[in-house]
Parts: sequence; structure tokens; C-alpha cells
Amino acid sequence: MVVDVEFTDWRGSVFEVLDAAGLPEAISASGKDLVIIKPNLVSDQPPPVTTHPEIVAAAIDYLRERSPSSKIIVGEGIGMKEYDTRDVFRVLGFADLAEEKGVELMDFNDDIPLIHLSEPSRRRWPEMWLPEIAMEAFIFSVPILKAHSLSDVTLTMKNMMGFAPPKHFDAGSWRKSAFHADVHAAIFELNLYRTPDFTLLDAVEGMAEAHLWGPECDPPPRKLGASADPVAIDAWGCGVLGFDWRSVGHIRMADGVLGRGDG
Repeated sequence: MVVDVEFTDWRGSVFEVLDAAGLPEAISASGKDLVIIKPNLVSDQPPPVTTHPEIVAAAIDYLRERSPSSKIIVGEGIGMKEYDTRDVFRVLGFADLAEEKGVELMDFNDDIPLIHLSEPSRRRWPEMWLPEIAMEAFIFSVPILKAHSLSDVTLTMKNMMGFAPPKHFDAGSWRKSAFHADVHAAIFELNLYRTPDFTLLDAVEGMAEAHLWGPECDPPPRKLGASADPVAIDAWGCGVLGFDWRSVGHIRMADGVLGRGDG
């Protein structure tokens, strides 16, 4: 199920949608003490190309009030080689945010402990490497509403690519370029290994045609959506963008496996 609200202000709208969607209950049911907030910071370009720091600030405040025992980390792993994750944190205001809120920032591209996973029956990724911490934590994905030039959309399931360690997925001009080949299967099978536990999707502005360039949504949707179902929230995001989710390969593959597109 997806809950959506009309956007009025960051704090008020984030609190409203997360209360309605049951984030505290989802964290409690997971039994996990660590929450990783995972924005989409593909480059150092400001929102709506990247997740707005204000939505992350509101999410941190929400967790502090509604799930006070949770430890919070904000983490990302930039794919583009011309950017460093720590520099992007600084340029986009996340370093200041982390200092103000007293939370840790984590670069998933750093040399951090990895776990090796294997499922030989999977065609695209019979082997997968992910940060150990991604398997131990509750993953709270906070992507932004965007079309994408290769994968049609980049929403919560594609947001998981930030966890992929470059030393295992760098096949060219991009740190995680191995994902470009058969991209829909690559996204789907990554999520078979680890998918978000909960998503807050920023559909306040949005990118209408691509993830790094082109027009913003006109008129802007002015919505926030939230769900514990990664397929349902991605299908909802497609609808906001005016796409049929059934035409998006990785969402269609995940339907009935990781969640329900018509949920």
C-alpha cells in the first residue's frame, strides 16, 4: 500500500505521510536498531536532480521523535567518477545537516566490510557484493521522482545501486557501470539480494524526461508518497510521471516477487 499526501512544508508533510504509512511500526517489526537513510545523490547538482536535504532533515527529526531508540546513518555511494561522495555531501548541504543533527554520514564507496552473496540460479547477478551494514540495518530509502534515460525511471529500487561497491561493479567510465548492461534485470536482481525496507518518495518537483538533464515536471506534482512495498511505491511514482509501470522492466519483474505494483 502507498500513502500519499499533498505537500505543504517539509516537516509537516513528512510527519503526516510517515505516520499514515506506519514507519515506526515497520522499524519495530524489523527488530533492527540501526536505520540507514539512503538519499539519491547521483551528482552535485541541486534538487530535483538530487534528494533535497530538507526532506532528510525532516525524516531525521521524525525518527528522533517516533523511533527514539534508533541509531541513524545517512549514506550514499556516488556512481559518477568525476564526483566524490564526501564532496557531494558537502556541496549539497548534507555535511552541515549531519553536523546540525548529530548523525553519521557514510560513503558506501569507501573500503568498508563487504558481504559476498550467491544465488547461482540468478541470470544477471549469480554473485553479489554489498556492504555488511546494508544487511544489518533497516534501509529507509528517500529517492526523488525522476525519469531515467536507461532504466525509464529511477525511484526506490534503482536507488539501491548506491550500495554496490565500485571495486566489483566498475566496468568502464562509471563506478558502477556493470549495471548498464541489461539494466532492468540488473536492478531487479540487486533488489532480490537487498531491497529497501521503507521508502519516502519526494514527488514535490521531479524530473520529467531524464535523471540529470531536461525539464522538471510541469506542473510540479507537489506530493510525497510512502510505503513499505518497493514495487508499489515505484509503480506509484510511475503514475505520477505519467508512465505505465508495467512498461518498466525492473518494476514488472519485481511485481508479485518483491511487492505488488497494484498494491
